[in-house]
Amino acid sequence: MNRPDGAFISVIVVTKGAGDYISRCLRSLDAQTLPPAEVIVIDNSLDSGFSRKLKCDFPKVAVYESPVNLFYAASLNKGVFISRGEYILCLNDDVVLDANFISEASRGFFAGKNIGMVSGKVFRDDAETIDSVGIRPDIFRRAKEKGYGKAAGKSFEKEAFIFGPGGAAAFYRKKMLEDIKYDCQYFDEDLIMFYEDLDAAWRGRNYGWRGYYVPSAAAYHIRGGSFRPDAGLNKPFARRYLDNKMHAWLIKNRYIVMLKNESAAGLILHIVPALLFGLLELAYAFFCRRQVIRALKGHYWIRRALAKRKYCFPSRY
Repeated sequence: MNRPDGAFISVIVVTKGAGDYISRCLRSLDAQTLPPAEVIVIDNSLDSGFSRKLKCDFPKVAVYESPVNLFYAASLNKGVFISRGEYILCLNDDVVLDANFISEASRGFFAGKNIGMVSGKVFRDDAETIDSVGIRPDIFRRAKEKGYGKAAGKSFEKEAFIFGPGGAAAFYRKKMLEDIKYDCQYFDEDLIMFYEDLDAAWRGRNYGWRGYYVPSAAAYHIRGGSFRPDAGLNKPFARRYLDNKMHAWLIKNRYIVMLKNESAAGLILHIVPALLFGLLELAYAFFCRRQVIRALKGHYWIRRALAKRKYCFPSRY
């Protein structure tokens, strides 16, 4: 099977400077058997000393220091815009790659027609538990990570087509990102963080692109390392460990992605379970986290999602 030359591959890592995650991530990129043409770090730490240390420790890495926290979607957009590669690997800073990750994952782009996105086998940090082998919308239209929390086994050893890659380690064909771009955004900045991976995959599929899973490309992810307290790392029911603003994003982003990308038939089919799940979310927030309800006020995001819907289907331009 063919693979792209490393000269055509760019890597974008977004960091807030938490812990020592970014150093672990960059060292694993240094060790790749197929080195990428460039590694771009978008630094949201708001600490010029942190950026200077990164540049000193990793002189080959292009570090872009942001004066404000761009969060994940806008940071990726900045990275993709300045990247030169035809294939773009987007990484959380709390991910470490196996030395053969880029070499193996990049093969996936040649496994069939119109493959625009690739996932490897992303483990938890224990190297035994699956974190994600792809993402898809479930019946409630949540972003469902395939394999999440399961023990690695034979069922995850076969290459396969998938809906799309999870955002922790998502490989994209630049042509697909250009196809789905709207208003200079590859990833919808209204999502801020959470669900941007499902949104990009769904728009890509609406444009005829496909996702592929390559199990021989291994990565290791400390889930929540970038924004959860230590007690919440790799734990389920993530919203317990989110602040009120992030919790509100998690709730509204599910609706934004569904309203933008779901077909009319899909909306009819899934609206009841999606709304029932939404009622459970709001009940939890009302009784346990009332500040989340306040953070959800204002319906401008619903109108914006519906306005963007026409750009999520190629026939509607």
